Amino acid sequence: MANQKGSRQLKHNDRIRLEALYNAGHKVVEIAEILHVHRSTIYNELKRGQYEHLNSDYTREMRYSADLAQRKYEENLKVRGTQLKIGNDIKLANYIEDKIINEDYSPDAIIGELTALGRWSEFQTQICTTTVYSYIDKGIFLRVTNKNLPVKKNRKRKYNKVKKQKRAEAGESIENRPEIINSREEFGHWEMDSVLGRRGKSKNTLLTLTERKTRAEIIFKLNNHSAEEVVAAVDRLEKRWGELFKTVFKSITVDNGTEFAYCEELERSAIGAGKRTKMYYCHPYSSWERGTNEVTNKMVRRKVPKGTNFDDRTAEDIQEVENWINKYPRRIHGYKSAAEMFEEELQRIS
Repeated sequence: MANQKGSRQLKHNDRIRLEALYNAGHKVVEIAEILHVHRSTIYNELKRGQYEHLNSDYTREMRYSADLAQRKYEENLKVRGTQLKIGNDIKLANYIEDKIINEDYSPDAIIGELTALGRWSEFQTQICTTTVYSYIDKGIFLRVTNKNLPVKKNRKRKYNKVKKQKRAEAGESIENRPEIINSREEFGHWEMDSVLGRRGKSKNTLLTLTERKTRAEIIFKLNNHSAEEVVAAVDRLEKRWGELFKTVFKSITVDNGTEFAYCEELERSAIGAGKRTKMYYCHPYSSWERGTNEVTNKMVRRKVPKGTNFDDRTAEDIQEVENWINKYPRRIHGYKSAAEMFEEELQRIS
């Protein structure tokens, strides 16, 4: 789903064309199409070459200068090549930029994966995550700014914890969830949530399930935001896994949303007798109790931002999001992916 237009760097003749088009009144989207680059490239370039022009009637307006932008570009390139730790390693700089722009990687995921896979020998130098963030803040990278980053460095979320509130639902409270689930020592315990589309427009919603130990992700596109649709999705999941479902999906923790109200139907098996899983319900207004799912939902939002109309997204689109999440290198796993960790757990079962 990445936009490949963002990978090309502008040359001097491109900047001359940009100057003519922009000063003639063409919109950024139009210019991006003409130059075959992503619109973010044009926005960054306009910022680089912008200056205040004095008209003959003494009015002032902001214009773009190709020569000014080219000079700043060459100065930037010189600084990057001679004064920084990254040295003349343009290959590494381009690799980092492409990973951020085209694959939505964070700086930490890029550096961690290179280290875990032992790939630093492919480049002339080796840098750390903090250095990458520093270069981005200083504007060293030609195509990447802080706006391209999915998560800002060292920004921690604060939670207002709710302790032992009474629940009106018939399902089991998270207070009674065994410690072996809380500690993430045992495989097969999941968190489930829904992701809503554009308010007033999107009838379809997403149902996300995240395995607590491996962080593996499963995403369903639902026809609507209802308890019946959630039960039907879990039924399909059970039929897909067969008898192995009870081993892989031992428990599911959800919030108090109305879409998860059918506890009995979610627990009972659709292919045999008895229960297929155990449901646990969080306290009201305590999303932190499904922390794994919350973090993964932020990754979902990187591919389908708030305001997205899910009615326009195909099953293949949603599958691409799921695959991207599961293949993403995770620091908590030594930069192995959730898919790798999940497969290791399945091998132990078999």
